Amino acid sequence: MNMQIPYLGYYIFILVAIIVAFLIIKKVTTCLVKSIVLIVLAAVLGYIYWMYLR
Repeated sequence: MNMQIPYLGYYIFILVAIIVAFLIIKKVTTCLVKSIVLIVLAAVLGYIYWMYLR
C-alpha cells in the first residue's frame, strides 16, 4: 500500500496538467475562431464592395 502513495501524486499532477492544457487550448481556439470569422466577414464585405458598389 505504501508503494502506491507516490504514484497518486503523479496521477494528480497529470490530471491537473490535462485540465490546464484543455483550458488553454479552449481559449486559444476561441480566439482563432473569432479571428477566422472576422477575416471571412471582411473578405465577404470586400467582395460585395468590389462587385456591386464600385
